[in-house]
Amino acid sequence: MRRLPEVEDAKALMTEAMEWSVLKWLWEKGTVRETADQANAALDQLDKKVKARWSDELKAAYKELRAETGSTAGRHHGKGNGKQLQAIDSQVRHLAKRLKEADEEAYRVRMDAEETFDEAERQLNTNMAREGCRKAIDSWVLHEKAIRMAEGAVETAMAVS
Repeated sequence: MRRLPEVEDAKALMTEAMEWSVLKWLWEKGTVRETADQANAALDQLDKKVKARWSDELKAAYKELRAETGSTAGRHHGKGNGKQLQAIDSQVRHLAKRLKEADEEAYRVRMDAEETFDEAERQLNTNMAREGCRKAIDSWVLHEKAIRMAEGAVETAMAVS
């Protein structure tokens, strides 16, 4: 996976922001949010592109798992070609499950980071804002890991099919 400049910039800003005073936070909070949103959008876009390359069988297995659990993670991903694939290979199902779990973990940490930032802003709490920075960086690392897994799944699913 190539490094995304939006994510690298956001990581650098969050690392720097962990040292800011309350005044600096008040002054820069819009920039922090905008930079985080750009990083998330870049990762979401890359994730979508990678998953578009999956085999129809893997797309169907992933979609089936999301439907079973009502998952919100991965909600922006492609839906395959619309065919109902009834006999999905067990290895492909297992791969889809692992990919879905990685997506859900990254999504949970992302939502936790956003909630932490919201609460820090309400309370004007710099310690909480610093924690939000750490969580945001963690969420991007997890999302990058999930995307690398998704990229590997392109070749794996083709080998199993």
